[in-house]
Order: sequence, then structure tokens, then C-alpha cells
Amino acid sequence: MTEEKTITGFNGYIMLFAFLILLFGSIIAIFNTGSPVWALGVLLAFLIVPGLILVNPNESRVLLLFGDYKGTVKENGLFWVNPFYTKKKISLRARNFDSERLKVNDKLGNPVMISTILVWRVQDTFKASFDVDNFENFVVVQTDAAVRKLASLYPYDNFADEGLDEDITLRSSVNEVSDALEKELEERLNIAGIEVLEARIGYLAYANEIASAMLKRQQATAIVAARHKIVEGAVSMVEMALEELSRKEVVELDGERRAAMVSNLMVVLCGDRDATPVVNAGTLNH
Repeated sequence: MTEEKTITGFNGYIMLFAFLILLFGSIIAIFNTGSPVWALGVLLAFLIVPGLILVNPNESRVLLLFGDYKGTVKENGLFWVNPFYTKKKISLRARNFDSERLKVNDKLGNPVMISTILVWRVQDTFKASFDVDNFENFVVVQTDAAVRKLASLYPYDNFADEGLDEDITLRSSVNEVSDALEKELEERLNIAGIEVLEARIGYLAYANEIASAMLKRQQATAIVAARHKIVEGAVSMVEMALEELSRKEVVELDGERRAAMVSNLMVVLCGDRDATPVVNAGTLNH
């Protein structure tokens, strides 16, 4: 037997009723007749008890007879099976696993702290029982391995100065990364008969030793992007001002005065602080 076989036990209520009838009937017969033969009835009654199994919703019982797999009972209720069967209980309920925060290197070699949240359940009780030593520990180890592999495939973030133009990053591409993680886990956990219901990144951050440096880097990138926008807008405004002055013939500007005006406007528009004008009370040349 190399795959799961679902079976159904005999009606447990009938066997429970037979146990009570056999037990009390044998005891009454012993007192009435005094014959020790009825003691066999009592022994037979107690032999029925080990065969009774109760299967709750989303639970199963894996049945073995002296090391030979006989099947799995998944139907809910009270059943009776061979009392010599070894009965192993396996839950079929969905389970959550929140992995520890692991320090791994991303695609660019930067150390990051990452953890995952996995929702899983047992789908094949035969594989979970016999193809791996301990399926719960197997889930833990393989999840850590999958997270380490995933982190090495993508950069934490996309920086222009790295010369990379990655469409998928750990920080911004949540859905794509989660899909890749789920697929990786399905391949790894299939050997243990585990079904992956959901897998996603639960925690993601730079490691402590580079967190402050990377924060400064992100801030610098944001400042440069903002400055680029400011300069782009300032150049457009200066160009518009010069065109309006020329069109309306407000003042004639030679090359030197035009350059001075452009310089002053750029300082005013691009400066971090409010400009403090100096009033020229003399001529334009002084």
C-alpha cells in the first residue's frame, strides 16, 4: 500500500449495545447458573471495547494491523473496527504556522529579517504518517528553507544606483512574492501529503546592522527625487517669466542681466528657506 485508502468502520452504536447486552447478560448468567463458562462472555464483551473509535469532524484515524496499513477512517461518528488495529489520530483541520524571524541575504546580498505565515492542513494521511518521520516538524523545517530560498531570489527594494530594474521586490510586490512562496511550499510539502492553503510574508525588514544606513539611503533617494521635481518646475517657471517679460516688453534684458535674473529666480524657487529680498534703491547697474 503506497497511497491513502479511505474505509468506514462498522456501526459503533450497534457494537456498544452488543457490549452492554453481552456484559450484563454474562454477569446475570454467572449469578444464576454459577457456571464459570459465562466468564468468557465477559471477556468477549471487554474485547469489543478497544475496537470502538470516535471520529470528530475534521479528524481521522489511521488504522494499522501489526505494521500493515489497512486504511483511514475520515467519516464522522462512532465506529467499531478490529480491536487489534493500532489507531493513530490525525487532525484534518487547517493550522496556522508563524515562522521565526530569519536573517537571510536578499538578491543584492543585503541582510534582511523575514518571517512567513503559513496556513496548511493534512490532505493525505498515508503520506503524513509514513512518508516522513514527523510531518509537523517537516512543515517547520521546509518552510524555513523555502523562505531562505525566496529571499535570495528577489531584492528587498529597487534602487536605481544598483543598476537593476527589478519588477518584483520583497517590499513592494506582496502578491507576486506570496504566490512564489506558496508554489515553493506546495512542491516541498507535497511529499508529506500537506495542502498549502495560504502562504505570505508576515514580517520583513532590514537587519539591525544595516537598518539605519538603509533608512538614510531611502531618505536620500526621496530627497533627490523631490529636488528633481523642484528643479524641473523652477526651470519651467523661469522660462515662462522670461517669455512674459519679453512678450509684454516690460523691461529689456541683455545677456548678463538675463543670466543674473535666471540665477536669482532659481535660488528663490529652489531654496529650502524663504528668500530675503534686498531692495535696490539705486540704478539697475548698482
